[in-house]
Amino acid sequence: MEQPVKEKPFLTLGRHYPVAPQKVWRAWTDPQALKRWWCVKPGEVASLVELDLRVGGRYRIVFGGTDGKEHEVAGVYKEVVPNRKLVFTWSWPRTSPERESLVTIVFKDARGGTELDFRHDQFFDEKVRDAHNHGWGLILESLGQFFKDA
Repeated sequence: MEQPVKEKPFLTLGRHYPVAPQKVWRAWTDPQALKRWWCVKPGEVASLVELDLRVGGRYRIVFGGTDGKEHEVAGVYKEVVPNRKLVFTWSWPRTSPERESLVTIVFKDARGGTELDFRHDQFFDEKVRDAHNHGWGLILESLGQFFKDA
């Protein structure tokens, strides 16, 4: 008898930003813009942002360092629909390159701004999901501050 396949942990987040979807898209897809808001702790910066924004293209972001440690995330774009949808793989090449997950971001024009629907799938376990939930919350908050400061 076959065992049912256990669904891997995932998380979903939603945010509303008071700017057009094109501006939110640009924040995610322009290396110089992304460098300005990608952080999880005050004073952190993204020291390196490389984006090859096309299906099959790779990205790499190196950030942090205030605690003496830099963090690196990398992956491959799976779907790129300008101003509407971005799907990419997600891994930590320095610490757990064998653990690849999937991020889907949908940008919707809504209520004088953008509704951002964020989903991160295929986590190794609940502990990893919960850590990412915390980190993504801080990153999406930083993105909101980026629009306020612009």
